[in-house]
Amino acid sequence: MLDFPKWKIWSIVATLLVGLYLAVPNFLPPSVLRGLPDVLPANQLNLGLDLRGGSHLMLEATTDDVLKVRLETLEDSMRSELRQAEGGAVAFRDLSVGRDRISITVAEPAALDPALTALRKISQPAGIGAVRDVDLSNQGSRITLTATEAGIAQAVDGAMAQAVEVIRRRIDELGTREPNIIRQGANRIVVQVPGLQDPAALKALLGKTAKLEFKLVDVDADPALVAEGRAPPGSQVLPSLEGGSLAVKRRAIISGDQLIDSQVSTDQNNQPAVSFRFDSTGGRRFAQATQANVGRPFAIILDNVIISAPRINEPILGGSGIISGSYTIATANELAILLRSGKLPVELKVIEERTVGPDLGADSIRAGAIASVLATVLVAVFMLLTYGRFGWYSVIALVLNAILVLGVMSGIGATLTLPGIAGFVLTIGAAVDANVLINERIREELRKGRAVISAVETGYREASRTIFDANVTNVIAAAIMFAFGSGPIKGFAVVLTIGIITSVFTAVTVTRLLAAGWLRRTRPAALVL
Repeated sequence: MLDFPKWKIWSIVATLLVGLYLAVPNFLPPSVLRGLPDVLPANQLNLGLDLRGGSHLMLEATTDDVLKVRLETLEDSMRSELRQAEGGAVAFRDLSVGRDRISITVAEPAALDPALTALRKISQPAGIGAVRDVDLSNQGSRITLTATEAGIAQAVDGAMAQAVEVIRRRIDELGTREPNIIRQGANRIVVQVPGLQDPAALKALLGKTAKLEFKLVDVDADPALVAEGRAPPGSQVLPSLEGGSLAVKRRAIISGDQLIDSQVSTDQNNQPAVSFRFDSTGGRRFAQATQANVGRPFAIILDNVIISAPRINEPILGGSGIISGSYTIATANELAILLRSGKLPVELKVIEERTVGPDLGADSIRAGAIASVLATVLVAVFMLLTYGRFGWYSVIALVLNAILVLGVMSGIGATLTLPGIAGFVLTIGAAVDANVLINERIREELRKGRAVISAVETGYREASRTIFDANVTNVIAAAIMFAFGSGPIKGFAVVLTIGIITSVFTAVTVTRLLAAGWLRRTRPAALVL
């Protein structure tokens, strides 16, 4: 019992000091935190939406966009396979695109078998266990590729997963902390951003797809037909930001997928603009396209709106450029964020919006603080009246446990929610359970006639087994809540898990160190417990 090596003493003290070091910023006002040196911690505990206030949005995806993109990709794959068919390229005509299928007619009946052989590569699953996402069928020379229900569901699931990541990057660019972004059902996403004071800006940012494309202008299109919204085969009519419409080629020479950076800059008139830079592949494709089309106009298209249609006066070989227009610093920054974070694969519409004011959170924090203090005081009084000196050790462990919980949560960047406060208060009550078990076991050993040091040592050793077993089961339950819960349930599980681990450390290890120090100094012949 009295044998505490120096390395163990220093490791315990160091752990407590680190916890205190990380917890201190939570007790300092923001003005003091801003003045601290960079070497000192400045991370305060993040507060969730229910405590800090903020914005809650539910977004619903329009999955028709996913199917449209899937068919465009399928058309590109079909054209590529037919060009590379065994025996030579297969000519086709009467291309028809439906809601979920593409049909063609092979021009020469003799080329039907090579065409079917080539297109079967598209309809084969990508690997073991993969779903078949395309069905191939034919009636005579007419071949049809149909997207399967399983393939559509897989495409939607992938698009929604990508949308969650894009939303997360966009919110992070706003400089907010700890957004809660979770999928709900097949095509909905819930976004909670604590502390955001401008929900309108959030909606505007999240609702934009930011699809950037560069397409050649169809200079051969009849202006009269373009004015009526009609374009030649292989082209499409898009509105221009400067007014009117233009016919552009359907196939993009390059898309925003190859963008690696976009920043606010200024144009030749010193007006706000957005500069962009492609990766090596995008830069090479952009250079090839501009070299082959010198003298022709090309359109810069954002979300199916032509924002600029400059003429290619010379090859653009640097892999970068500038998007100019009637931008302010704020709108240019918004566009730069959209392009930098990537495009949303689906259109998202806000179907539910709630704004939580900070007053409710302040009341919750005040009530939680009162509950925590009251619980600590009542537990402390009970332990002091019941166990005397060893009750004091329990109270010290209880205070240290609260500091460690705050320090750990601040250090890992966890978010405290209202259920988290409940978990914190629960931890305070449960933290002394270990000390009750230890103290009662020491009493039992004293009643058996053991010497003081032997009774204390036996009490700690025997009770520790039960304490560890009981808390392992609690951690397992918390881990299950974290794995299968969402939002507030996860917050409760995090606080509970941290509280269990720190309470075992303080209630068993720290109190044993305090008891051993007292016994080593005084060597009491009797113990009142």
